[in-house]
Amino acid sequence: MSIRAVTRELLVRCVDTWAPANLHAPHGAAFLYASGRGIDHDTAEAAVRAFGEFGDRLRGRLTLLFVAPGTEGLQGRLADVQRELSTPAALAVHVVPNTNVGAVLKAAGAGSGPVLAMVDDSVDKSFKAAVVLLTAPAGTWEQQRGELQRAGLELTAGVELVEKDGELLIGFGTRSGKSLEAFKGELWALDEYAGVRYRDPRDPEGHLMDISLEPNPGALRRELLARLKENSLTVTELKRFALTDTVYRAADAQKVIVALLHAGAVRRNPDGGRLGGDVVISLAGAANGG
Repeated sequence: MSIRAVTRELLVRCVDTWAPANLHAPHGAAFLYASGRGIDHDTAEAAVRAFGEFGDRLRGRLTLLFVAPGTEGLQGRLADVQRELSTPAALAVHVVPNTNVGAVLKAAGAGSGPVLAMVDDSVDKSFKAAVVLLTAPAGTWEQQRGELQRAGLELTAGVELVEKDGELLIGFGTRSGKSLEAFKGELWALDEYAGVRYRDPRDPEGHLMDISLEPNPGALRRELLARLKENSLTVTELKRFALTDTVYRAADAQKVIVALLHAGAVRRNPDGGRLGGDVVISLAGAANGG
């Protein structure tokens, strides 16, 4: 399987987690797939089919916008998909040969409700969206993260997909901690794709990881220890760091902290009792409270 297939599966899973809470929005909801380079037709079709699964649950208006140059043939293909769906009228699908995302959203009347967007690095991200799934060249996470945060999506996550013949950055931005946790869960719940592995963009050693519900904790161990060199932190702070600054989940951080304590690499304050969120973790030999 290819990087493109993994990206497409991640999008479908994002739709599955986003749609139930947003399709009933009183001002309607929208999905935007935008690129300055061109849209992958298979991914566009997968998005329409994923939303089509919720057609009978729509209580408001759902607009699907595909915005990019060179969209020849896409409108007809998506129209064929709609005809296959049990509730085709529930989806308003528009293919727009344009690159001005903000203007397209406004013209479609799709900016007043929640927006789930999939964009690449060529798209201006200043439009208002609840969740953005981003694709960009590997090695550009800090730049892409800054753009997402300037767009008001302060909670972010990034992962690099690596295969023999290429690599790609997947970024995620949201204002909701619950949405970020759901994305991280789906990221690691993907079935393992032959030949495609993950890499944490902020891991200085750049180790590759198999896609697994129980990911190799080596990169997280290194990143937590590096973070603790700066200051002692509570368990809650370390778990949030893992969620927002690494490819890992908060639950993975909890496991690594326990392993580091058993190995004597860090110490805790207070020394005994449950490892709750307010327990302070320090590097072994560092002063508590750093």
